[in-house]
Amino acid sequence: MKKWLITLTAVLAFAVIAAGCGEKNSASSGEESNGSKQETTTLTVGATAVPHAEILNFLKPMLEKEGVTLEVKEFTDYVQPNVQVFEKQLDANFFQHQPYLDQMNKDRNMDLVSVVGVHLEPIGAYSKKIKSVDELKDGATIAIPNDASNGARALLLLQKQGLIELAEGKVADATIRDITKNPKNLNFKELEAAMLPRVLDEFDAAIINTNYALQAELSPTKDSLFIEGSDSPYTNILVARPDNKDSDAMKKLAAALHSPELKKFIAEKYGEAVLPAFE
Repeated sequence: MKKWLITLTAVLAFAVIAAGCGEKNSASSGEESNGSKQETTTLTVGATAVPHAEILNFLKPMLEKEGVTLEVKEFTDYVQPNVQVFEKQLDANFFQHQPYLDQMNKDRNMDLVSVVGVHLEPIGAYSKKIKSVDELKDGATIAIPNDASNGARALLLLQKQGLIELAEGKVADATIRDITKNPKNLNFKELEAAMLPRVLDEFDAAIINTNYALQAELSPTKDSLFIEGSDSPYTNILVARPDNKDSDAMKKLAAALHSPELKKFIAEKYGEAVLPAFE
């Protein structure tokens, strides 16, 4: 009996020691796991497909290493990305330039802000009916974007080509009503920017934003009649809200958008159609 009790005591003691060792190992393993585990933040960013969503998707692996999971939601219009950032359905968007954002903020009483400038997409004139601007006939019809900022941008491009003249001082706020000289008696049709590539064959020419031109497989450098130069002020920007523009995750995204890796990606994939706006 005594021998049996000694044996039982020894077994119980061993069990306690083993259990204690097991807890220690488990705790140690947990500490190592916690020590090496990086907290992950998810950023949901709205973007038009080309090149904006492609650029963001390229950056996903880089940001994942920084603890940021980037979710990209694609849009085909220029309105909802801003509305959804303002309503906090998105954290940020990437598709527009500052003049467009300023107009949207004014028209819809929003307070969205630019986080960082990324690249320039030169807007250009395209046609399926003529091969050069010299072939543009008297009374021809040109389609231009119907939003205020891109409409003005299109008119400034036409003015630079000598096709029209605008009232003095009219720049970002120019409209077709500000045309003071029109030697070829050109007609203008204002349409949603996204529609322009689809209806290009219905007009003598159309002024098309590069992101929509690329989606329609139009080459800005090869297919355009004429195009903006690199001196254009219409840099595309990452946009967020005042309450999240300075978050750690947003700063990491902004840094990635100015990285050497992205600069190389843009040059190799888009050539002169998309120009980095950073060194």
